[in-house]
Amino acid sequence: MTSNQAAALLTGLAVVIVVAGLLGHVARRLGQPPVIGEILAGIVLGPSLFGGAVSDVLLPAGIRPFLGALANVGVAVFMFLVGLEFDRTLIRGAGRIAASVSLASILLPCGLGMALALYLFESHPSGNRLGFILFMGVAMSITAFPVLARILTDRDLQRTPLGALALCCAAIGDVLAWSLLAVVIAIVAPGGNPWRTLLFLPYLLFMLYPVRWLLERLLKRLSATGQPTAALFSLAFAGLLLSGAATERMGLHFIFGAFLFGVVIPRSGTERLRADLHDRINSVNNVLLLPVFFLVAGLQVDLSHVGRSDLVQLASILAVAVTGKFLGAYAGARLNGLGHRISSAVAILMNTRGLTELVVLSVGRQLGILDARLYSLMVVMALLTTAMTGPLLEAVYPRRLAEQASAHDVLGNRKERVTAGDPPSRTN
Repeated sequence: MTSNQAAALLTGLAVVIVVAGLLGHVARRLGQPPVIGEILAGIVLGPSLFGGAVSDVLLPAGIRPFLGALANVGVAVFMFLVGLEFDRTLIRGAGRIAASVSLASILLPCGLGMALALYLFESHPSGNRLGFILFMGVAMSITAFPVLARILTDRDLQRTPLGALALCCAAIGDVLAWSLLAVVIAIVAPGGNPWRTLLFLPYLLFMLYPVRWLLERLLKRLSATGQPTAALFSLAFAGLLLSGAATERMGLHFIFGAFLFGVVIPRSGTERLRADLHDRINSVNNVLLLPVFFLVAGLQVDLSHVGRSDLVQLASILAVAVTGKFLGAYAGARLNGLGHRISSAVAILMNTRGLTELVVLSVGRQLGILDARLYSLMVVMALLTTAMTGPLLEAVYPRRLAEQASAHDVLGNRKERVTAGDPPSRTN
């Protein structure tokens, strides 16, 4: 890196951090998750406005490979934090309702997405038709667990029956969606050997048992100090990067390895260490690395040449994304005896996509599954479906109903029904 490149990189990073922070703050003031404003920051600095003149000045072509490397590190750290927050007890105690709602909210949008892919493939041809169809199905079935959890927390719903059920459904959906994406990557990855991905099974066992056992003992020693040490952060960063490198070598994406390392961090007796680790790493990632990821993603979004045919395709994508998720989750909830209002609220929450969708779309772009035009339309879909979650939830399930919700544990109820917010005649 030359001196001019270093100066340009540092200047560009400063601008990215400021713009992402400002738009994230504006989004929060408007009642939206900050990620909405941060994603918009990447698009604003990209070629969609002023023909890319802003990005060309602030971010010359010579420094963009360095930005791409930083963006990949940011995504790896984000996936590690998602895994670190992942509560396995939600899945173990999910019950019939959460499992069936999750499955329905994955299968219906996935099927509709694959059907839509048959239509889109003609105008957005990919080298692998099967991979394109499967990827579109996965992209339509994503729910952003971290953004959903943040929406519930902001509205004080995380401990209500609705919040408990939505988190369980999103947790199960995350596992299903990432598993489907892993299959797609194994099929599509250029020059990859699908048989090599079978190495992931012994690697998974290795991480779940010997590595987790070792981490448990190391963390017990660190917990005796009473606060996180440099050794803890070194262990976290080295572990997530090495695990990401391992899955990348297997023909999968590095996001799976980073996520898995977060999942295997022991939960019992490490609550304080994990909370401090999450908060400190998250603060750095949110301020520096994720804005770079949003920028790199935004540089590939070009809405300046969107025509009538693109708008028709965007409308089709939105229709499939919204109706597929909503109808799938709603039907799954109603078939299990939930009332209309609570079923609608769960279905609205499952439509949240946010940053997780952007990660999936970036993988599709890197693998050549999505061309620039379709990638741009899919990013707009991710933004709109996330932005509509809050207002729709308030309209269907106002805060006053959350305060009046039944205090019983939804998942522990023998009949597995939620009655909060519905008239007695609607819940038998």
